[in-house]
Amino acid sequence: MNITINDKICECRPGEYLLEIAARNGIVIPSLCRHEGLPGQGCCRVCIVEAEIHGKRSIVTSCVYPVEQECAVFTDSDAIRKHRGVILAMLRARAPESAEIADLCKQYGAPEYGRFLKQEPEQKCILCGLCVKACESLGTGAISTVNRGVEKKVSTPFDDVSLVCVGCGSCAAVCPTGAIQVKEDETTRTIWNKTLNLKQCKNCGKTFGTWFELYRSAEKAGAEPSELCEECKKKAITDVMAITFGR
Repeated sequence: MNITINDKICECRPGEYLLEIAARNGIVIPSLCRHEGLPGQGCCRVCIVEAEIHGKRSIVTSCVYPVEQECAVFTDSDAIRKHRGVILAMLRARAPESAEIADLCKQYGAPEYGRFLKQEPEQKCILCGLCVKACESLGTGAISTVNRGVEKKVSTPFDDVSLVCVGCGSCAAVCPTGAIQVKEDETTRTIWNKTLNLKQCKNCGKTFGTWFELYRSAEKAGAEPSELCEECKKKAITDVMAITFGR
């Protein structure tokens, strides 16, 4: 099946999401709540586009819009730029310290709305949910959204130090606005107010994870915790193969 995106013919499968089709064809649609490996959530609404079917246009959220029939898609029309600008203005009001959102606001000419109440100056979270989903996908579940309304936020249970957080930092890695703070020195990593000891590679001395993270991964794999970083493990395997096969 074919559809057109910005007048470019794109091949796709029925049920495939618009954002995925566009990305595969080199067409950029901005998005904040999507990350490779995690399903689309449709939370931020920045990825809206216009879809035209039988001559009728409607605004849809591309990361969760499955294509079921031939259509024409417009990702940067005047209507989309206007609506996207308003969405970004509201996100900026919630996360005024986010450089990523500020850049998008500038790109799309987001209007200034004095009636939007600004949050605390350090606020960067837009409640996209990616961090929670990443934590869940690892089977940890250390964080979740808590409270309701304007008090809603991402946190650990009761805002206390999490007993199950392994300090892997996956939540911070997928955060689109840099809202999750990770502090690290040579021996420790602090995240969600929890400080964990770091493990150094036996060969090169490079830090490659927290003790809890490595023990949990080993336990799930039914193996002993690794003493080597990924780079040294690959080198060790290469050396063994070289000796075995005489290369």
